Amino acid sequence: MAEELGLSQSAYSKLELGESEITYNKLERVSEVLGMRPEEVIAFNESMVFNVMHNQTGNGFVVNNGQLNESEKHLYEEQIALLKEELSYVKRLLEEVLKK
Repeated sequence: MAEELGLSQSAYSKLELGESEITYNKLERVSEVLGMRPEEVIAFNESMVFNVMHNQTGNGFVVNNGQLNESEKHLYEEQIALLKEELSYVKRLLEEVLKK
């Protein structure tokens, strides 16, 4: 990944450990390499904190995926359950179509 981003291994390690900020452009490149969306990369590890800064403006934002409160956790669990049900339904439909 360090090579893909044009960084030294130590510079990339600092990004992963949250010891340095990652630009949005680099976050997009990481996402491309991993085949994920930027928000998926940010949320990959819920204890991770990324400080994402825009190079051009110097303005940025912080996404903190640390601790979820019980309400947020409950909403995520409900959403996951719903998505699992939808996936199961789509799989059944696909199986029926493939049988024909």
